[in-house]
This record gives sequence, C-alpha cells and structure tokens, in this order.
Amino acid sequence: MKKNLLFSALAVLFLWLVWIIAYAAVGNDYILPSVSDAFGAMGRLFTDAAFWRAFGNTLLRTLWAFLFSLVLGVGLALLAGIHPFVRAFFAPIVSVLRTVPTMAIILMLLIWTNPRVAPVVVSLLVLFPSFYAASLAALDEVDAEYGGLARAFGVGMGRKIVKMYLPLGAPQVLGQAGAIFSMGLKITISGEVLSSTYHSLGGLMQEAKMFVEVPTLMALTLVSVLLGFLLEGICALAVRGILRWRK
Repeated sequence: MKKNLLFSALAVLFLWLVWIIAYAAVGNDYILPSVSDAFGAMGRLFTDAAFWRAFGNTLLRTLWAFLFSLVLGVGLALLAGIHPFVRAFFAPIVSVLRTVPTMAIILMLLIWTNPRVAPVVVSLLVLFPSFYAASLAALDEVDAEYGGLARAFGVGMGRKIVKMYLPLGAPQVLGQAGAIFSMGLKITISGEVLSSTYHSLGGLMQEAKMFVEVPTLMALTLVSVLLGFLLEGICALAVRGILRWRK
C-alpha cells in the first residue's frame, strides 16, 4: 500500500514537472497556462456557487448513467448466461455500441432529446457494453466452476441467480466499477461540451473556451481529473468493504 502511494506521488510530481517544462517551452498563456494561474482559477471556481451547481449536475448525470448501465448490463448478462439465443442476439448490438463514434451518437441524440438528457444517454450507451461484458465474463467463470455441481443437485434457476451467480460474480464486476464510473464521468462531460449543456462542467468548459479563459479551462479539466480519481477511490473502498463483509 505504501509503495503504491509512493509511486502515485512520484507520478504526480512527474506530471507537474512536465507541465512546468511545457509552459516554459511554449511561453504563451493562451496555449498553456502556468501552474499558479490554473490553481488560482481553481480556487476562484471553488468560491463560485454556479460552479458547484454545475459540479452537482454533472455528478448526478454520471451517477444516473452509471446506475442504469449497471442494472441493464448485469440484468442482460444474466439472461445471456441462461439463454444462448439472448447471448447471440446481444453480441452484435454490444459490438456496434463499442464501435459507434461518441460524437455521432450525441449529434443524433440532440435531435431526439435535449442537451440535459443527451449526455446521460450517451454515457449509458458507452458504459453498458463494459458492464455487460464484465458481468457475462464473471457469470461464465462462476458457471464453469460451480454450474455442474448446481445442476447435479437440481438447484433451481432462481436460487442459482440469487445464491450463486450474483454473490460469486459480484466481486469481479465491482472490481471494474471504479474505472467504469470514471470513464462515465469523462463521457458525460464530453457529451455536455458537445451539447453545450447549461449548468454543467462541460458547459463551463465550453464557455471558458469561447471566452479564451485558458486558466479556467485548465482548472475545470483538473477538477474533472481529480473527481475521476475520487470516484475510483470510493469504488475501490466500497469493493474492499464488501469483500471484508462477505468474509
């Protein structure tokens, strides 16, 4: 644990030095702001009520997309694990969702929905394949290890789902939840930028870009990165707590 923290600190220090060197090499505040200007802009954001409103809206959109994709991915993976035709039916759909450009999805969603809904839907469509694939792999692993035993004892499907598939497959799925949650935040903010969503982190980034407020844009980017790290850390702690509780 201590070694991981040390390496993480060294990575942060390295990125900080790269930023300083790049700023000195570029020498243009309109292209790359200094570290002090960016953190000064971040401090001003933290005292602005509009920023916290945007922060809360973006976090809420990310949470909704995460939860919907989790439920949908796990539910459909259970059906696919039970019925081979369901697996065959969803295989090309999941492949298409993985390959369709995010920008194309957002542009189409803006025709059908609005800038507040589009980022949630596009994030759900991107996260769903990850949860589906992770859940299906976990269920296949559980079935390969315990499926024969369950069939030999005539365990019913409902009991297998509740007592075998979900509890034994959950650690593997939850182990990837932090990375998926963080990716959902990135996709949501990207959707907000492209949709020009008001009262959102993506909307604030778009506004900073329009008015060439580069330190503010960098500060918002840093906030997004830190929030992603925080979400991954919270998920990791939650998974660790669940595993300890099971023991």
